[in-house]
Amino acid sequence: MNPSAIAIRAADTRYTRLGKSIMRATRRRFLTTSAAFSVAPAFSSKSDRPNIVFAISDDQSYAHTGAFGDPVARTPHFDRIAAEGVRFSHAYCCSPSCTPSRSAILTGQEPYRLEEAGNLWSTLQAKFDVFPDMLEAAGYQVGFTRKGWGPGIDNAGGRTRNPAGDLFADFETFFRQRDDSRPFCFWFGSKDPHRPYEKGSGLRSGMNIDDVRVPDFLPDVAEVRSDILDYFFEIERFDRELGAILERLERAGELDNTLVIVTSDNGMPFPRAKANLYDYGARMPLAVRWPERVRGGRVVDDFIGFADYAPTILEAAGVERSPQMTGKSFLATLASEESGRVDKSRDHVVLMRERHTIRNVNGLGYPMRAVRTYEHLYIRNYEPDRWPAGDPPLYAEIDYSPTKRYLNDNRESPQVKRYFDLACARRPAEELYDMAYAGQLNNVAGRDAYRPIQAGLKSLMEAHLTRTGDPRMADGEPQFDAYPFFRNTIRPARPDL
Repeated sequence: MNPSAIAIRAADTRYTRLGKSIMRATRRRFLTTSAAFSVAPAFSSKSDRPNIVFAISDDQSYAHTGAFGDPVARTPHFDRIAAEGVRFSHAYCCSPSCTPSRSAILTGQEPYRLEEAGNLWSTLQAKFDVFPDMLEAAGYQVGFTRKGWGPGIDNAGGRTRNPAGDLFADFETFFRQRDDSRPFCFWFGSKDPHRPYEKGSGLRSGMNIDDVRVPDFLPDVAEVRSDILDYFFEIERFDRELGAILERLERAGELDNTLVIVTSDNGMPFPRAKANLYDYGARMPLAVRWPERVRGGRVVDDFIGFADYAPTILEAAGVERSPQMTGKSFLATLASEESGRVDKSRDHVVLMRERHTIRNVNGLGYPMRAVRTYEHLYIRNYEPDRWPAGDPPLYAEIDYSPTKRYLNDNRESPQVKRYFDLACARRPAEELYDMAYAGQLNNVAGRDAYRPIQAGLKSLMEAHLTRTGDPRMADGEPQFDAYPFFRNTIRPARPDL
């Protein structure tokens, strides 16, 4: 047997064994749920319990901070959190769409378990526990500003407030009004770098267009480079506001006993990024700082999924996790003082997408599931006859932008057609990408050399989906396309796309 075949067989065996091991462990855990959920040690005073700041940008891919090596985006405050805390190199949102991603963060569950909250512009039913409510019940003061859970209608699910907590104008207002005898949890939900952008803002701010690293799935032209600079301009604005929060806490002497988590909800609003399960859609920046418990200056390569945030925050606060939660706390990894691969069980993450918009015929979504390991990305497209970017000619699953317009206007050009097809063309039922090759552009699904790996990854993914109650693994038709879309107006067709 040649070395390549030996390697493939070894990988397939590892994935199969891993899947069986996870299934056994999780079955034991589920059978003893009432006794097995994590309880951190009780705290006797405010000083024993950390404040918590959860800062989340809106539509930012993992690569676009200084700490992740981008040469243009200026993010000194994210970089500070990463340098004085832990930067996670493999953090993934559960779904690359605002509402389901934020639902996973708040509930500690995969979005497909949350009924309509697996879709954009939905509601999150009150029956699903959220960590801000649980912290509040344990004595924390909770609040948020700007974009908390959403977009959607929170009271349609029986809630009396946003699942992120009480709304405040800004962090300063919350901080001045808080009861300083209690610890607090504050959700800073920026609306940057969500579109629309002010065209040319990046160039005018002094960024160098020649230094932009254009992702492999986009054409390297001035229109795209300038659009990326405008995106960077808003990332920098989010970072400045993060810095103001850190400075306020520092002046009050409360920064070092504050667990600060900084991330994004889904990837950059560009073709083949946001609303896709490739890395630029689902892989997120993540840095965590808490000097009283976490040694800084580390980079951890463990896979972190967004359902893991709630149990981590609750454990840090000494609050029992909800038995509904399927995520796993990574507090032990934070406290470990180790770098690299710390928790060896965190060697993959499972991703999903259901309906993003309803601009397609009959309001149908584009359902997908995926598993990402260090070596591969496997994607299952459940309705390959549909259009992943939305029905032509609008391809409305892609946000309106100069980049989208450039692709559409030049789609027949031999130099651009490939990029247009990568973003907009129909896709096969299965995709498989080898991380040994850059860009996640070369689908190797179905090739003889990769068949064992493809089968092993599919088995691993489906075992997780079955274990955690994905309706797509059950008999009957899932209801995601039938749930209400809670938005009064749909953006009309535009000639500029």
